[in-house]
Amino acid sequence: MTAHHPPGQATPGSRPAKMRRVAFASFIGTVVEFYDFGIYATAAALVFAKVFFPALGTNAGTAVAFATLGVAFVARPVGAILFGHFGDRLGRKNTLIATMSLMGAATVLIGLLPTAASIGVLAPILLVVLRVAQGLAAGGEWAGAALFTSEHAPKGRRGFWATFTNLGGAVANILSLGTFLMVALFMSDDTFLAWGWRIPFLISIVLIAVGLWVRLKIEETPAFTAEA
Repeated sequence: MTAHHPPGQATPGSRPAKMRRVAFASFIGTVVEFYDFGIYATAAALVFAKVFFPALGTNAGTAVAFATLGVAFVARPVGAILFGHFGDRLGRKNTLIATMSLMGAATVLIGLLPTAASIGVLAPILLVVLRVAQGLAAGGEWAGAALFTSEHAPKGRRGFWATFTNLGGAVANILSLGTFLMVALFMSDDTFLAWGWRIPFLISIVLIAVGLWVRLKIEETPAFTAEA
């Protein structure tokens, strides 16, 4: 006799393949989110004092650049609460697509942002606004991705599959630092300061496109679907 399964329910043989896709979606999404989050920290240490806060001098400009870095860590708990609420209302998948889109838009806009030499005080103001957007997105990403994976995972294996969310953050740190290293190796200091620092922000478009494609291909979690 042939076993019948309810519509949308994975067969036992398909579950490992499905979980690999779900785990990869959480992994690559976290890589994208925290790559974007991390390159800001590197840029704040290397160039933002000169590009966005030149009037403050080197020491004060660097301190303020790191202060803008810290703004996102204040915004992250707010993002966790905000996107946690929408995750319960609109679905885990839709919320994770929203966090990635917000992070991607903010990151690309930072890469395109005019400097203080071009638009004056408006430049650092916009920088802070975009950094807050990054913090909100990052706050909603990690917990949402871990929840998305664990709600898909079978009982007894939830901890294992949710591990891939953590791996994404570690890979993102390596990737963000490595990208800046490769860019800096192939151009002069003046060129890097003039426009080279923008490259890591702009090439995140590729990572974002991959991440969104992967997330759009996966299904909503069974737990949310059952409650909807």
